[in-house]
Amino acid sequence: MAELLVPEPQVRGPEPQLLAPETRMARVRWALRSWRLVAAMWTRATMAYRASFYLMFAASIAATSLDFVVLLLMFQHTDSLGGWSLPELGFLYGTSGLCLGLANLLVGSADALGDRIRTGTLDTMLIRPAPALAQLCAERFSLRRLGRPLQAASVLAWSLTELHVRWTADRVLLVPVLLVCGTVIFGAVYIGGATLQFWWGEVRELQNSLTYGGATLIHYPPTIFAKELVAGVVFGIPLAFVNWLPSLRILGKPDPLGLPTAFQYASPIAAALCVLAAALAWRAGLRAYRGTGN
Repeated sequence: MAELLVPEPQVRGPEPQLLAPETRMARVRWALRSWRLVAAMWTRATMAYRASFYLMFAASIAATSLDFVVLLLMFQHTDSLGGWSLPELGFLYGTSGLCLGLANLLVGSADALGDRIRTGTLDTMLIRPAPALAQLCAERFSLRRLGRPLQAASVLAWSLTELHVRWTADRVLLVPVLLVCGTVIFGAVYIGGATLQFWWGEVRELQNSLTYGGATLIHYPPTIFAKELVAGVVFGIPLAFVNWLPSLRILGKPDPLGLPTAFQYASPIAAALCVLAAALAWRAGLRAYRGTGN
């Protein structure tokens, strides 16, 4: 009887600790592989109807080209806009459109999160042996979205041949850094905006105002907007780090806000902070999600 009264020792699990670097890298590689597999599946499905794909691809290029046509028509009546020439605006347009287009291609499907929550199909993603975010971003992957970045890249290439810039080493390096960091920032905005649907339901229009609306905003020079708006896209939603601030250094333009020169090189920091914020928002959203029941 005495032996029966002795409490059994409680077995504790391992103490919570940070993931080892190898484990984190393995998860990142698995997420990227999952995204690639899902995207490849949707690509095969799309290419089963090649005529439809080519027509939609051509329509995408034509539709996105209209924005630059507006700039061309505008410069039929003026030589500059806010002190910026047409090639300089072409640089802003090309970098903004290319970054947005690549982000839309890679993670743009995340805006369908609200539909998944309402229909209960998000639960299906959560029980699959693959990261839910990777599946969501690759859902309905479509190569026709390449139309926007290809059209923007052509405008960017034209602007680079027309710009009268003294290409120093830092200016040359800033161009690819701008494109990579700008794509990451827009991607983080896509995912961060999508996670709001865990709490607010349908907020796709709000997300579009931050992505497509933000890209349209930074098509134009910051000198034509109020300083309060420019400050908002520097210290609020940091879209100014996509191309406005780096372009000031590349094109040799004065900063309308008079910020320190370090801000013109800070796109990698802004991109890292955006990724961190989007990751925390996604994690919080998953923890708050309770499913639709059965």
